[in-house]
Amino acid sequence: MEYTLNTHAAATIRERNIRAEWIAATESDPDDPTPIHALRVIPEFGERVLRVIYNQTKQPPHVVTAFFDRGMKGKL
Repeated sequence: MEYTLNTHAAATIRERNIRAEWIAATESDPDDPTPIHALRVIPEFGERVLRVIYNQTKQPPHVVTAFFDRGMKGKL
């Protein structure tokens, strides 16, 4: 997935050591019908779940923030 980042997302991703390829490989949350949350298990980061929130109405999609969602660990 191609995407852009806002200033907050870029800083957050950098601070949290989130790789660009992890964001690009996320998939929409099957439990949330609004496709602005994407989730992916990151094996090389302790099986933690990366949550990426983006604006799909922009082309390319615009990433608002990304973080490791502690509440989702072990649920995907």
